[in-house]
Amino acid sequence: MVDVTDKPSTRRSAVAQCQIVTSADLSGAATGSDAPAMIHSARLAGILAAKQTAQLIPLCHPLNLEDIQVDVIDTADGVTIQSSVATIHQTGVEMEALTACAVAALSLQASLLAIDPRVRMDDLVVLRKSGGRSGDWGRETPTRS
Repeated sequence: MVDVTDKPSTRRSAVAQCQIVTSADLSGAATGSDAPAMIHSARLAGILAAKQTAQLIPLCHPLNLEDIQVDVIDTADGVTIQSSVATIHQTGVEMEALTACAVAALSLQASLLAIDPRVRMDDLVVLRKSGGRSGDWGRETPTRS
């Protein structure tokens, strides 16, 4: 575990993203669709997972998270899951943002397997982070190939 005792507590935030590629209609437009419930469950799974990151990832610092957002955004070939996490602490929240995305995607993928056996999760990445000694960092949104 990295020693952070000498680091100042500052506002730290991170945004992560991943894709769910599926042929299933998740727009909620389909009559009788379970899509809204699946998406709600996935968002909740992501939020709860972010709060448990230190129990899931060895040597990860337990953090009091001040804000966790998990959004599911329709795309042409499925959805984008994006999480943002913030805290005031001595270490960053990139792992928490990644965990939120990954578990939300796994939850949604598990729900979709009966509808689309080819459903998959792609491109789990940190898009940007802020705070701490290394300051702000960002990357371009990954392109789909």
